[in-house]
Amino acid sequence: MPRICIYPKDVAQLTGRSYDAAKRLVRRAREAAGKPAGALVSVQDFCQLTGLDEAEVSRALNGVSAR
Repeated sequence: MPRICIYPKDVAQLTGRSYDAAKRLVRRAREAAGKPAGALVSVQDFCQLTGLDEAEVSRALNGVSAR
C-alpha cells in the first residue's frame, strides 16, 4: 500500500537536511495546509510547500525505482 503521509525522518532523507530542520519543514507544510498541530502531513501538502514533484517524492517514499 503506498504511503501518503510524510514524516520528518522521510524529509531528512529526501532533502539531506538535519532531522531538526526536517521537523521545521514538516511543521511549515502543516501550517501552510491549515492543519492543526499534531495532524498528519500528506505528501501533497509537503510538495505544495517545497515545489518538489509529488510523483517523484511518492516513488522515493514507496521504494519504487524510476524507470
